[in-house]
Amino acid sequence: MATSEDHIVLAAEYALGTLDAAERVQVEAMMAADANYAALVDAWEVKLGALNQMVGLVEPSPQVWERIKAAIGASGEQQAFAMPTSAVAPQPAPPLTPPAPANDTGSGLSPESMRVVRFAKQTYVWKRVAGSLGALAASLLLVLGVQLYKPDVLPDALRPPVRTQIVRVETPPPAIPAQYVAVLQQDGNSPAFILTVDAGSKSFTVRRVAATPEPGKSYELWLVSDKLQKPRSLGIIGSRDFTVNPSLAAYDSDIVSKATYAVTIEPEGGSPTGVATGPIVYTGKLVESVPPTPITPRR
Repeated sequence: MATSEDHIVLAAEYALGTLDAAERVQVEAMMAADANYAALVDAWEVKLGALNQMVGLVEPSPQVWERIKAAIGASGEQQAFAMPTSAVAPQPAPPLTPPAPANDTGSGLSPESMRVVRFAKQTYVWKRVAGSLGALAASLLLVLGVQLYKPDVLPDALRPPVRTQIVRVETPPPAIPAQYVAVLQQDGNSPAFILTVDAGSKSFTVRRVAATPEPGKSYELWLVSDKLQKPRSLGIIGSRDFTVNPSLAAYDSDIVSKATYAVTIEPEGGSPTGVATGPIVYTGKLVESVPPTPITPRR
């Protein structure tokens, strides 16, 4: 049997369930008579069944059934349904009647009028198919919208999967502390030592410049502040070009930055009493050489 566009549309509507009783009987008869047409209906059911599964069931309210009974005049008490005493054998499907040819004159219409009638019927059928597909698409959009904004109201099968996003938080580097420097000299002559202090760690470095070693003697560095009862020793300045010492960590930052630093000549190894015994040969005060660098927040 040749399959026309009308037959294809009927197969699609049969899969959608939008045909009336007579049209369904016609499609079932065609399916029984032609295995190819039955395969066409099955193909439409597979294509449209996926959309139908995405739409959940909706339980009608009790008022709907009351309106149906009122519309058909069955609001009164219904009689019980009784099966007939003798079973009636099912009647065979009516034979498939091929469609009338386009130039059939039994209807009294011209061929042009028949083409208009067929076009109008096809348009009506396709409108019904498009309306059914539009309803399914609207239901699908509704489900997608609920998945985006209110996924908790959906059953577990329709909820979107939970996605976990890992955010890496980078710790900003610490601020660069200020750097201080003092030139330890006598009477404005060439510097004997250069003292550098790191405000963050409060460690200091002494750079020997023009001071010459004294045989059997040691240079000792002292911190002098009016907030302290007496000068405090910061240790011996070694014979190398650089001497690094963390002794300032025990003092307040304000004392460190405002104190006077003095160098005395002591017995080898430093003062044995903890108090300066030799003459003060070089002095100097700290000045800020590098300001602190604040952390600029990222945007």
